[in-house]
Amino acid sequence: MSSNIAISGLNAINEQLDAISNNIANSGTVGFKSGRAEFASMYAEGQPLGVGVTGVTESINKGGSIFSSGNSLDLAINGSGFFVMRDSSGSTAYTRAGYMQADSDGFLVNNQGMRLQGYPVDANGELQVGTVGDLKVASGSIPAQATTSLDFSANLDANADIPATATFDPSDNTSYNNTYATQVHDSLGREHTLNQYYVKTGENSWDTYYYMDGAPIASPSPQAMTFDNQGILTSPTDPVALSVAIPGAANLDIGVNYNGTTQFGSDFSVSSNNSDGYSSGERTGQMIDEDGSVYATFSNGERMLQGQVILANFPNPNGLQSTDGTTWVQTQASGAPISGAPGTGLNGALTAGALESSNVDLTSELVNLMTAQRNYQANTKVISTDDKMMTALFQAV
Repeated sequence: MSSNIAISGLNAINEQLDAISNNIANSGTVGFKSGRAEFASMYAEGQPLGVGVTGVTESINKGGSIFSSGNSLDLAINGSGFFVMRDSSGSTAYTRAGYMQADSDGFLVNNQGMRLQGYPVDANGELQVGTVGDLKVASGSIPAQATTSLDFSANLDANADIPATATFDPSDNTSYNNTYATQVHDSLGREHTLNQYYVKTGENSWDTYYYMDGAPIASPSPQAMTFDNQGILTSPTDPVALSVAIPGAANLDIGVNYNGTTQFGSDFSVSSNNSDGYSSGERTGQMIDEDGSVYATFSNGERMLQGQVILANFPNPNGLQSTDGTTWVQTQASGAPISGAPGTGLNGALTAGALESSNVDLTSELVNLMTAQRNYQANTKVISTDDKMMTALFQAV
């Protein structure tokens, strides 16, 4: 009986050694979760039968350290959650290994060829939250877009004097107080210069003159601007509509929004100057933001939203079934996945250009290895002693 008990110990320790050696072998595997053999004593009608391994459990909830990878598409999760992946057969799996790259068709895939899942965009580039599918980065170029809006906010100096020259002339800097130039684009993607000239006309009142490529814009030039006694803009409150005929291109219609413009007793300064137009551009790459937004980047400096990465969480992550140490599938014990954008709900935030290392603690594994070795030797000693006792018994007969 004692030999059988010792043999059960040897079998259990062999399984423990398998788990330890697998952990050590995968100490450098991105997204790997260490496993632990769990022992349980065995009895039959109160009689000890030895020990068995009830299973090897993974430390799924224990995160690994995050390190920079140098690849802008690699992803690491700060906190809980799993990347949602789908293979060629349509099966869904979950992983913490954030190896990502774009395949020849533009789909974002991991190192196993599984496609990353997320919220796609429609034909207008609007995010389709609630619809989950393969994330893909469009190829090719983007056409030019004419400037249609300009958000401009500045501070006009309340201490400024009315210009000495009464008649405005852009070539005479004594006829205006300040000027600012903005680059805008026509429908062909060509750049044009929009100049704004600010002329103080009285207390809390200014006129703005508009010129495109050195030529005056007839209407609404000048545009009156008024401020209250707190320096807050009171007029215009709606965007100022500018329309310019451009040879060879569509008319350039721009709405200039002055929300946020002030008149305080400090120097003229521009705090915002954002327009929506751009020239055509070729795709140069792709990038992922911390909130999971996937963008295609272009040579003209623009970027276009392609979708958003989602993360999945589970009521019981330890109930997931492992397929290869870095990938898991849903089970009844894990519960149904709860999906959402990174940084929302229970989901952690994303770090782009980084990976999560294995959570294996090599020091602990080496200590466990030595402990297992001593236990193994102890069980072999039991078998050796039992054999000697049986030999002595037979020789005494």
